[in-house]
Amino acid sequence: MKAIGIILAGGNNKLMRELSYKRAVAAMPVAGSYRSIDFALSNMSNSKIQKVGVITQYNARSLNEHLSSSKWWDFGRKQGGLFVFTPTITAESSYWYRGTADSLYQNLDFLKSSHEPYVVIASGDGIYKLDYNKVLEYHIEKKADITVVVKDLQDRSEITRFGVVSMTNEGRITDIDEKPLETNLSTVSTGIYVIRRRLLIELIEKAAQEDRYDFVRDILVRYKNIKKIYGYRLETYWRNISSTESYYKANMDFLNREIRDYFFKQYPDIYSKVDDLPPAKYNYGANARNSLVSSGCIVNGTIENSVLFKKIYVGNNSVIKNSIILNNAYIGDNSYIENCIVESGSTIKPNSSYIGENGIKIVQENTQLYE
Repeated sequence: MKAIGIILAGGNNKLMRELSYKRAVAAMPVAGSYRSIDFALSNMSNSKIQKVGVITQYNARSLNEHLSSSKWWDFGRKQGGLFVFTPTITAESSYWYRGTADSLYQNLDFLKSSHEPYVVIASGDGIYKLDYNKVLEYHIEKKADITVVVKDLQDRSEITRFGVVSMTNEGRITDIDEKPLETNLSTVSTGIYVIRRRLLIELIEKAAQEDRYDFVRDILVRYKNIKKIYGYRLETYWRNISSTESYYKANMDFLNREIRDYFFKQYPDIYSKVDDLPPAKYNYGANARNSLVSSGCIVNGTIENSVLFKKIYVGNNSVIKNSIILNNAYIGDNSYIENCIVESGSTIKPNSSYIGENGIKIVQENTQLYE
């Protein structure tokens, strides 16, 4: 593909509550065995983008460990590779990334030293499949300056978390309202962009000269009537996980067989760093219904409508309903968990009860440093 890829994975979101205390949003576990960033990386690899830069910042340790080898996504080539950019003090800058545009500016050498004519920018907190080549073809066909991948949302409960766009019948974006308090529109930006590399360098340098740091507010919104900005509609599954509710819903979506098959049984595949763990073990008396149980788990109790990540122990007579149990948690005997997200490394004592009565309850008990 005639493009390099950039994944913006440095942000934090307070809507994630305690879940983002230990890790970046892009490192959040998804669907039992994956991380959120795996979906963007896999889309890059499947689109034959050979050179990808990942920009990290907040709580980046576990994310950097996950990205320690490019082989899982097949970026280990002579002509490409996977590059991880964290904030660095230089003679020119002693700042952390002050925004998405500033993070690109501080790594402008990556753009300038590349030779591909286009850049695909994606966020690390989206769950979706997309062939970026189709977006690039659309971008060239429309003679666009910037193409934004957009999605029509049926669920309006979280629409104010996104940038909402107005489009003409031809697909040109006429207005962008970033995180509005209220709106009648239902088409949102997914945080995926295609832009010519030289134009991106020019816009980023100009923004830096004017002390502007945000890609959406200081480039997209500012140039909406000056540059030709088009929207490419994504018709397939997409969900952003950067709130506790949307993260919970995204994982629960994988209990739907059609969605599970779409991501994991239909070409192209989603790739991730592989742990060599034994398959899940169900001891006598265990019962699992409509649940996703990952490798390394030992189940003695009842699991219903839940997602268990790697290396979970579920004690005798314990019941887990409508919940997400993150990696390496221990659930003691006779425990009851419903409508909860149990943080990784937690140890739930025997005879404990946790119920999310007014929304999703996040449980952190005797947590070990495990992500």
